Amino acid sequence: MAAISWDSDKVLFHYCLLSLYLICPPTFIALHFLQAPYGKHHRRGWGPNLSSSLAWFLMESPTLWLTLILFPFGRHSSDPRNLALILPYLLHYFHRTVIYPLRISHGGASSAFPASVALMAFAFNLLNAYVQSRSVSNYRDYDGDSWFWWRWLVGAAVFGGGMTVNVRSDLALLRLKREGKGYRVPRGGWFEAVSCPNYTGELAEWLGWAVMTWSWAGLGFFLYTCSNLVPRSRANHQWYLEKFGKNYPSGRKAVFPFLF
Repeated sequence: MAAISWDSDKVLFHYCLLSLYLICPPTFIALHFLQAPYGKHHRRGWGPNLSSSLAWFLMESPTLWLTLILFPFGRHSSDPRNLALILPYLLHYFHRTVIYPLRISHGGASSAFPASVALMAFAFNLLNAYVQSRSVSNYRDYDGDSWFWWRWLVGAAVFGGGMTVNVRSDLALLRLKREGKGYRVPRGGWFEAVSCPNYTGELAEWLGWAVMTWSWAGLGFFLYTCSNLVPRSRANHQWYLEKFGKNYPSGRKAVFPFLF
């Protein structure tokens, strides 16, 4: 961070953190009326398309390269506690940026993805990667925090469980798509409880992250994830109900088992 002073970075960080909170309400409201046009909701009118594998790689990439650039410059970047925090974050995004697109591409499950939507996601990931990496490496000091490792263990357990559900659910959906017989009702595992267990898992991941980091940055990311994925889960659930009608399990919820 030699190019800018610490004070100017602190101002930038605070404005970016505030922005993370401010975009939550409009995102939540907008996605109740307008679904992002990818996956089941893909439609024309959003400009040129990319392959979904390329789109996922490009739009998620800032979470890796920007984090790896910024993290070492933090005042606490060599502290084992701060390193223990950033590793789960990088693990999730290595899977989302590298492994997941490869699975889509090699499995023949890649589809059209609007470049405009990928660009918006890229911009959000620039913002969030900056906020999370600077919070963990520079602005959140855990020295003297006697509860740190207890919170980390609880948060890591929630994060790990959520990532397991997320990855397994994505794999199940990819397998159905590769079979090339059109959309079918997903069965087994968490699909018996909710229509979008991949989103349930991701929500759990970032709840765990918020507990681990115990920071305004971590909480803001969790709230934004809710504002994005809860409306999309509702839309996906409604899509399944409309497509399969009485053949769709009546007791299945959208994203929160037994609740919603």
